Amino acid sequence: MQASVSPPLAYLRVLTIAGSDSGGCAGIQADLKTFQALGCFGMSAITAITVQNTVGVRAIHAVPLDILQGQIDAVLEDIGADAIKIGMLHAPEVAELVAAALDRHGARQVVFDPVMVAAGGDRLIADETVEVLVQRMFPRATLITPNLDEAALLLGRPLRSAEDLEPAARELVALGAPAVLLKGGHLAGETVVDVLATAQGEVRRYESPRIDTRNLHGAGCTLSSAVAARLAHGDRLHKAVEAARRYVWQALSAGAPVRTGGGRGPLNHAFDPQPVRAAARG
Repeated sequence: MQASVSPPLAYLRVLTIAGSDSGGCAGIQADLKTFQALGCFGMSAITAITVQNTVGVRAIHAVPLDILQGQIDAVLEDIGADAIKIGMLHAPEVAELVAAALDRHGARQVVFDPVMVAAGGDRLIADETVEVLVQRMFPRATLITPNLDEAALLLGRPLRSAEDLEPAARELVALGAPAVLLKGGHLAGETVVDVLATAQGEVRRYESPRIDTRNLHGAGCTLSSAVAARLAHGDRLHKAVEAARRYVWQALSAGAPVRTGGGRGPLNHAFDPQPVRAAARG
């Protein structure tokens, strides 16, 4: 009688396709810290190298397209991914390449954070890129996670109050995104309001107390990465968003008293790290 063979174990895998932040607060660096803290094995494909710190962005150097494509293919052909987070796609040709790669590899559970404006207000993408992002990336994403500044660029008008969030989220869905988490953190007030809208007509409103902190650099990257990590764990979308918002709130709270640099410092991603989870495959 043959002994049964257990299926092999493999880590929960999340790939980030985004820009590198030399200051370690946002971008690829924040993504990988988040994946690790939430029990996932993180991988990366770098779209651009930014020269930045807590004060601002000094320069952006694009990674050659063949190298970017090579990174994505190398990871997905060998290791694979249970979820993918996509951040800064600074030029139309980068967005086209990433969209083609998602199709080529049959990517699923894609969280797209349309990074257009840095925390300090620096513009990070070219004007002509916006239309390509909408046409090529929105339909391929499970969720997009714009903040108010990014939503204003996409919709062509400012969003000034919490009452603007739900109709704006619905409009973004109408542009072709299956689901949108519109982040209202830039609004004034003691409560942070975010709105999740889906193409099926579902709308959920999330609220949390505002944390008094200057250390907000990378909060948006961290949130989208946390959603991707929770999707890799098997959460349904609204549960993934709830868990991700809770993680970011706790990381902001843990990092609030710490001074890093002269500007906007990072969250404390490792306030309660989880062991990387392995699941049976095969």
